Amino acid sequence: MSDKRVCFDFEVDFSNGGGIQGQDFRLDIDDADIGDDALAAYIIRDLRLLMVGEVRILNKRIIEERHKRAAIAAERNDSEASGAFVDLSHTIESGMITYKGLPAPLICDHLSRAKSRDIYAPGTEFQIGRIDMVGNTGTYIDMPFHRYPDGHDLAGLALERVANVPGVVVRVEGAKERAIDWHHFVPVQCRDHAVLVHTGWDRNWRTDSYFEGHPFLTEKAALYLRDQGVRLVGIDSLNIDDTSGGERPVHSVLLADGIPIVEHLTGLAALPETGFRFSAVPPKIKGMGTFPVRAHACL
Repeated sequence: MSDKRVCFDFEVDFSNGGGIQGQDFRLDIDDADIGDDALAAYIIRDLRLLMVGEVRILNKRIIEERHKRAAIAAERNDSEASGAFVDLSHTIESGMITYKGLPAPLICDHLSRAKSRDIYAPGTEFQIGRIDMVGNTGTYIDMPFHRYPDGHDLAGLALERVANVPGVVVRVEGAKERAIDWHHFVPVQCRDHAVLVHTGWDRNWRTDSYFEGHPFLTEKAALYLRDQGVRLVGIDSLNIDDTSGGERPVHSVLLADGIPIVEHLTGLAALPETGFRFSAVPPKIKGMGTFPVRAHACL
């Protein structure tokens, strides 16, 4: 069977402005045809393009020509770490609003130090705190049970999903469009990684601006991440979905496949793009699908 190559033109728009074009671009293919999305992924990955908004494939045709593509270089080993920790969680405070419409946490003493002096020996005192809050407070993780009644809850979470996971950061801060499409994830290694989306929206935390016009992933981005075999997806924004309507396609796609979601991250600017380990472990609670985590990275 003769070697097949695809010959095509392309146009790339960047989400932060500008674009590039290519004419009569040629690429080796294994089958008799290839889809436009697959071609777009090759362009983004091979040219190491970031902040890609849209890719248009034009004048595509299949030709018979000997393959010329070189072998792909070995990937960087992400297992090496320096041991430094980076905290990626917001502090939970009494009265703090995480999401409009949900109650703020109430934090108080169950047993104060003063009252404990009546219980313990002289010179011995303790404080026992109490917190009343919903699971969606601060930096929290979503389980499949959050979206689906037959999905596993916090108690059913496998630790390898959320503890010491190789991580990668996808930077989209400064993008003109709120919607983060699948093109942004093509240049990075997604499989078996915690993919953290750095939008910079955490700069608005504890302000009214945090609740309006936040960045979010598209359904197509969620499908791409699912198909690439990600371990976990996180974002430093109000919600990983567009909240202007009642649909939540990103939650639906990822949680249906058992992929945890961490929302309201912070401090992602301090991380390298790769070469770190990510952890976001919640308590082991039956019957709950969301709960705060102390998300952090080890460099």
